[in-house]
Amino acid sequence: MKNFRLQLTLIIIGFSIFISFVVAFFDQVKLKNRLIEEYASKLSATEDSIMESLHAIDKAYMLFDSDIAAKMKSNSDELLSLYEKTPNFDEWDFQALKTYYGMDIYIINEKNVITYSSYPVDVGLDFSSCCKKLSGLLDIRRKVGLFYDDGMDIQLADGGIKKYSYVPTPDKKYIIELGVELSDGEIFKHFNFLDLANELEEKYNFINNINIYSRGGHLFIASGNMQQEDIKLGSEKWTHFRKALESGKPVEVKGKWQDLDVTYRYIPYEATEKRGVSTNRVVEIVYNDLPLNKALMDNKKQFALQLFVIFLGAILLSLFIVRRIEKPMFLAFHDSLTGLKNRAAFEDLISDQLKKKNVDTALMMIDLDNFKLVNDRLGHSEGDRILRITAETIATFLNKKDSAVRIGGDEFSVIFDNIQGEDIKMIASGMLHLMERRFHDLPEDIDVSMSIGIAFADPQDNVETLYAKADSALYRSKNNGKNQYHIYEN
Repeated sequence: MKNFRLQLTLIIIGFSIFISFVVAFFDQVKLKNRLIEEYASKLSATEDSIMESLHAIDKAYMLFDSDIAAKMKSNSDELLSLYEKTPNFDEWDFQALKTYYGMDIYIINEKNVITYSSYPVDVGLDFSSCCKKLSGLLDIRRKVGLFYDDGMDIQLADGGIKKYSYVPTPDKKYIIELGVELSDGEIFKHFNFLDLANELEEKYNFINNINIYSRGGHLFIASGNMQQEDIKLGSEKWTHFRKALESGKPVEVKGKWQDLDVTYRYIPYEATEKRGVSTNRVVEIVYNDLPLNKALMDNKKQFALQLFVIFLGAILLSLFIVRRIEKPMFLAFHDSLTGLKNRAAFEDLISDQLKKKNVDTALMMIDLDNFKLVNDRLGHSEGDRILRITAETIATFLNKKDSAVRIGGDEFSVIFDNIQGEDIKMIASGMLHLMERRFHDLPEDIDVSMSIGIAFADPQDNVETLYAKADSALYRSKNNGKNQYHIYEN
């Protein structure tokens, strides 16, 4: 029962900390997962909003674009008639034609190069180099010989959003292309994607930028936070951009945005009704993990604070519990009258002592002679006094490692941790003489004394055998006249 209070305190503290730590740990993990899920949910909501906006724009144009397409068809027919009359484009006044039709006019030769245009910046643009997919489509349309109009597309030179139509000349040498500016129209103003992109960037502080690219990597629509530039062929972003476009699945790549570590997320988009190559686009969302990392760091700090509070609370709670149960637990293994260990602790003490190696263990059994006369003639209160005197006398001769026990009634025991034969003889003699002096105030006809039996433990001894040997030695002391000690011998 040594250090019982310390052991009990440590056990309660350890158990309290363990349980509290497990609860706090799972709460922390749950909160961490919730933060990550919320972050992913916001990113997903951003992506869904963008896609819905693009679909809304495309649907709106599909509903209202038939009038524009019909006008482009009518204008294309008139330009074909003009070509039959004047096949030499050098004689065409493209600026006057643009003013008349309200559309830009482009002449594409057999090599898919723009040779004439009302938009001079695009003259010389080679589709076979910049836009191979469109170039192949133009070759097909030239052979078919029909009028085609596409959905929204990008003006490569200035990034303007336009609608284009294509019709080959009867001789198949050229394609007359018309382009109508859309960004100034009512539909674009009503379904303005840029407003949505800016709102999302303002709403979610981890969104740095939102852009839309054509399948050729040309910037289609850019939010206000972005320097307008195309995704360059051969760059790392280009590789992931093409992977997203070809796989039809989102692709991410780490990178830098204004010296900030970010993730570039590319999401392929295809309009509900495919028209030409312009309806295949890629949405680019640039986002960072700073808010998430900060939230996770705050979560860790909160967890550390929780652990500190748990540790402190566990100590205080344990001390409180130990203080409340210390006395009942003490009395469970101690004699309330003498303060010595009681019989409940006796066997454990001997058992623990016998487990020790290379020590000389001895068991001393003590019994008061004629103690019954004290109780019968002087009363139990005097008997209790005698028992306390006996306990104090025994304790006088013990060191810290020895244990004194009141077995019951007037029977006591001492377990010596490591003692030699001569030493235990001196102790036994000292106890007998000291007890004689302390009992001198008793009536002469009440001869109270002490009988002692001693046994040294052999390697093969257990609790029962050692007790039996000490008890046998005690019996010998009683039979030899009492008030003496005897050491057991085989």
